[in-house]
Amino acid sequence: MKRMTLLAMSVLTATTPFISNAANNMIEARGAAMGNTGVASADYLTAGLYNPALAASFHESDDVGLLLPTLGGEGRDSDDSISTLNDLQSLIERYESDGQTDPDILTEINRLLDQLEGNKPTTVTATLGFALAIPSHLVSTNLYARGYAEAIAAPIIVKDSYTSSLVQMQAFASAELGLAMGKSFTIANQDVSFGITPKFQKLRTYALIASVADFDADNAEDSMVEKSAFNFDLGAAWNYNNWRMGLAVRDILAQEVDVNNVSGQKIDTYKLNPMVTVGTAYNGEFITAAVDIELTKQERFASLNDETQYLRFGIEGNAWDWAQLRAGYEVDMQDNADSAITAGIGLSPFDVVSLDLAGSYAGSNQVGASANLAFTF
Repeated sequence: MKRMTLLAMSVLTATTPFISNAANNMIEARGAAMGNTGVASADYLTAGLYNPALAASFHESDDVGLLLPTLGGEGRDSDDSISTLNDLQSLIERYESDGQTDPDILTEINRLLDQLEGNKPTTVTATLGFALAIPSHLVSTNLYARGYAEAIAAPIIVKDSYTSSLVQMQAFASAELGLAMGKSFTIANQDVSFGITPKFQKLRTYALIASVADFDADNAEDSMVEKSAFNFDLGAAWNYNNWRMGLAVRDILAQEVDVNNVSGQKIDTYKLNPMVTVGTAYNGEFITAAVDIELTKQERFASLNDETQYLRFGIEGNAWDWAQLRAGYEVDMQDNADSAITAGIGLSPFDVVSLDLAGSYAGSNQVGASANLAFTF
């Protein structure tokens, strides 16, 4: 896990040179603590990360806001593949260095190969971002940048043959710089808002296929493929008293990036497909509750069984805008990620600076954490 985590962080840094010192899918800590909800429950400062229409959802007392930074990471190893692979590599090293080809060691090697066969992909992600929001009745704006990197590994097992069994690891990183714009309207006596985010994206992929004995994630960096693209998001929100419904469509223009091995040969394709999410939230003075559901699945790598599609729940208790306690739950309807519970806290003295911390847990094989710091002027 450590090597894959370091790779994800290095990929993120390499892919975001224009935001690496300033500045994101566990997007920011408040939403992450509330089950990663946000399409209807985010605020004007984080609107660009969830739903551009929410840039127009601000109070008269809200000021220019700065989110600097937001960062997070998550590891998912549903079948404990990394531990099994580490044990397997140690046994292979013993078996090959012994010179006696101990049949008991070979039997144990084959048992571990059977244990790896059919395992779900192992994923490590890292995120980084910032936002600058300016609320206005004319057009509210939210300038943001975010980077995201994920490394995914899956075993390709040939029964009873460790020399023929492989680990295929692929990594994707994206960096985007966007300007979310939102405006409120009164239509048929209904309070609605609409938003759009034009954005520039830089996309990169990496890949490595190696034997189970020699696999080392650090060797993937020479396989990089890069693509630049223009894209945009759309959003809408409807407000009724303390209730809000939201709709967000991210990455309207689908993108595909080749995945090449270190020899330059194409082995896969990464798909960045449009994501449609609807949400509803109750935004009260002391309680916020939210539900988000993804109507489309996130496809990712074409050859791997790594699609996700989430149903999310979140709740927040607010103590007079000075402190917040949050919890949530998320379920992958594609059953490729374990259901996770989330929790977090927020501290916001004088409504000038706020610190948010969040964590997620789905058993010892899937954990995550995120944090962000925000200022209002």
